[in-house]
Amino acid sequence: MTPYLVSIDLGTTNTVLAYAAPGAQEVELFTIEQLVAPGEVAGQPLLPSNRYHPAEGELAAGELQLPWLLPDVAGVAQVAVGRLARNLGAATPGRLVTSAKSWLSHPGVDRMAPILPWGAEPDVPKVSPVAASASYLAHLRANWNIRFPAHPLERQELVLTVPASFDEGARALTLEAAKLAGLPQLRLLEEPQAALYDWLYRHRASLAQDLAGTRLVLVLDTGGGTTDFSLVKVELVDGEPALTRIGVGNHLILGGDNMDLALAHLVEARMNEAAGAAAGNAAPRERLSAARLAQLTERCRAAKEQLLAPDAPEFVTVTLLGAGARLIGGSRKAELRREDIARVVLDGFFPLNEAQEEAKRARAGIVEFGLPYASDPAVTRHLASFLRQHAAAAREALDLPEDDTSLPVPDTLLLNGGVFRGAALAERLAEVLGRWRGQPLRVLHNDDPDVAVARGGVAYSLARQGQAPAIESGAARSYYLLLEGERGTNGHLRAVCLLPRGTPAATEVQLADRTFALRLGRPVRFHLVSTIADAGQAPQPGALVDLAPGDVVRLPPIATVLRAAPGAAARSDVPVQLVTTLSEVGSLEVHCVAADGSGQRWQLAFELREAEGGDPAETPEIEAMPANLDAAIEKIDRIFGTRSKQVDPKEVRQLRASLEHLLGRREGWTTPLLRRLFDALMERARGRRRSSEHERAWLNLAGYSLRPGFGHPLDGWRIEQLWAMFENGVQYHKEGQVRAEWWTLWRRVAGGLDTEAQLRLLDDFAFNLQADASERGKRPITLVDGSEDDMLRLGASLERIPSAYKAEIGNWMMEQIMAIPTAGAKLDAKTAATYTRYLWALGRVGARQSFHGSAHEVAPAEVAEEWLGQLLQLDWKKVEPAGFAAAHIARMTGDRSRDIAEAVREQVLRRLSSTGAPATWSAMVREVVELDQASETRMLGEALPPGLKLLR
Repeated sequence: MTPYLVSIDLGTTNTVLAYAAPGAQEVELFTIEQLVAPGEVAGQPLLPSNRYHPAEGELAAGELQLPWLLPDVAGVAQVAVGRLARNLGAATPGRLVTSAKSWLSHPGVDRMAPILPWGAEPDVPKVSPVAASASYLAHLRANWNIRFPAHPLERQELVLTVPASFDEGARALTLEAAKLAGLPQLRLLEEPQAALYDWLYRHRASLAQDLAGTRLVLVLDTGGGTTDFSLVKVELVDGEPALTRIGVGNHLILGGDNMDLALAHLVEARMNEAAGAAAGNAAPRERLSAARLAQLTERCRAAKEQLLAPDAPEFVTVTLLGAGARLIGGSRKAELRREDIARVVLDGFFPLNEAQEEAKRARAGIVEFGLPYASDPAVTRHLASFLRQHAAAAREALDLPEDDTSLPVPDTLLLNGGVFRGAALAERLAEVLGRWRGQPLRVLHNDDPDVAVARGGVAYSLARQGQAPAIESGAARSYYLLLEGERGTNGHLRAVCLLPRGTPAATEVQLADRTFALRLGRPVRFHLVSTIADAGQAPQPGALVDLAPGDVVRLPPIATVLRAAPGAAARSDVPVQLVTTLSEVGSLEVHCVAADGSGQRWQLAFELREAEGGDPAETPEIEAMPANLDAAIEKIDRIFGTRSKQVDPKEVRQLRASLEHLLGRREGWTTPLLRRLFDALMERARGRRRSSEHERAWLNLAGYSLRPGFGHPLDGWRIEQLWAMFENGVQYHKEGQVRAEWWTLWRRVAGGLDTEAQLRLLDDFAFNLQADASERGKRPITLVDGSEDDMLRLGASLERIPSAYKAEIGNWMMEQIMAIPTAGAKLDAKTAATYTRYLWALGRVGARQSFHGSAHEVAPAEVAEEWLGQLLQLDWKKVEPAGFAAAHIARMTGDRSRDIAEAVREQVLRRLSSTGAPATWSAMVREVVELDQASETRMLGEALPPGLKLLR
């Protein structure tokens, strides 16, 4: 049976489905049945990408009934999806799930965890970004299958569109959402391409005429959550235009949501001014909660659309209803004016940028509702950066001289995304590019930016069948493998070409002339880079080239452990060749293929957590190892190796000093060196049981070498190996120093442990601190005793445990702190040490910004405020760690669901000032700042390896 051609635009704001019937040339929009009011179903072309989780008894079951029976993929008993969800969310704060697509691309949280609605109260059911996305797709599938029961959606030729800038992780999660919705087979298509496909299809009869003189098209797609740039080269081949996508931009969480939020901040300030004036003073009102700010943002979105319309009024009154019994009497109002749109949206997000300035870089962007929005809101500055990044390819397409230093500006523009429904915004973009170019450019008319991407996905499928104009979208850049230990001329990087720019999708490229020897059962790693700077003829696969460091973009290292096939002989080294493919979804796939002709292959996966451990731009090109590394490993082997050696206990105790003699002071050991030492220790782990000195030395060095448990390729694999030792405990459990080193090891590597492992450690933490004598008599021998100090440090490092557990732990710590006697003008040494232990731990447990945990797992803000209230009862001059702990518990993140109330913040700031606390402590409470090294080291308990920076 010939399938329908179906395309789904799973948007941040709206989800759209378009299709073409078998054999038909007409692209149609699917009318999506959805709830538009309680108990009322109607068909709409757009399904708002929203979920609403009603309170118990808020809506009767019949009021949520759809024409089909479909259990929620996320397991929520009552849920509204689409238009009704948006309407209910605008009236009731804290129950609306929005921007799930933006969350899919946010690596700072667990995107499979139930975290949405962000900042909602504990009684509100929550879903993961993946499940929320899946629920919109499942809604479409159920609706389609009722309309076309003989043609189930899962059996049609299906395209799902994604931002061109989505990385491998976000693409994989999008595919996971589709599988969860019962749509396992589909293709992914870049959204800017889809928008252009729609235009091409609508103009297919007159394409040569309509694109006459066009050499380079810029597709600028600004939707609700993201801004996407793509460049498409146009050439004449046999009198007909041939199109090739030659460049895509970096991922930007920058779109209509940001504009609505900026307007909400303006309206909030006006509401506070009005409240202050009514009260006869200028005192600001309490900042809105995250849930109520989200409600206000939704109302500002509606007002913005009215003020951008051709017949826009002078102003729109934005009303925010009160809560609870004060629903009407507690309402607040403020005006949003047309000039506000011009100033905030036009000039703020689309400035003229006459100087063609690039986007301003900052260590951290705005974080609202938990999302890391782009630090520079100006789309036109990001556009200038994008055009400079692709200058060589753009000059070639425009036939400009290679030595031309001016910004190459495309001659044709296609705008897409709901943002450009406002004519003023579209006109501003055309004006900006025209000024940069020195003459007006051609603007391709997009008659309906809300649905163009969905329609374009169908046109793409028609093009694959040869029935519509096509865009060649092979690799937009060339990919290279860096050769470690080799340098090119003038400080360039020596590299091997893996996949040349322009390679079509699904084409295997084999480096037939290059063979690599890989060891089975051991980690292997490849450093890859991409570049668009190789203008002109693309290099051949396997070619050796020298690349300028400033021209390359580093990819996460490809890392894996290769294992022999079942039943095959395990060999130490296997000669392999590399095979690369640009997949249909636009991601790079790399395989190792056995060179012996057996056909055995191993897929190499990108280490996507690499970004958590450091800034890829700061990663050294070559991980040079100290000259004495082999001697250091021989020293480790002498003490822990399998061959029996008579080693004096003194030599075991002095192992650290011996390694420092060979490698330099250990504070200077880099992460790559530390991991090499850990691997050497792990291979010889059995040797730690030879004596208590052996076990103590091994635990100390292993934990130090693997800290903080992530940040380097294959750390997940290393953690798995180490965690396998946990249940067996220590051999010399009666030795206090061995027990202390055991818990120090797990505290050091806690950042690499998953939630399940951290909860297992939490059990031991609770037992060691709270078990009575009868319980201790029943304990297994493998449960290692831990001192109060060891346990406090361990418990404070468990950042991935649920926030409710953190609240419980912190409450217990707070009880201990407030029970410490403080008689006398000065604390004695013992009392001061007790305060230091507990306050350090409380500061870490209550910190607003985790070092390795997900943002949704921090202790609840209201609980943190209670702790701060109690800490303010202490004398911070006498108890100095109280100020340090309070600064971290009150630290500003910009995310209103995590941040404490302004009144409490002001109290903390006043106390810090009056006690002469370091200025950096007050700075982290007053504004969003990065920790200085001293504060970071104190909070972690020790310094991170050199070059490793936690960027959360």
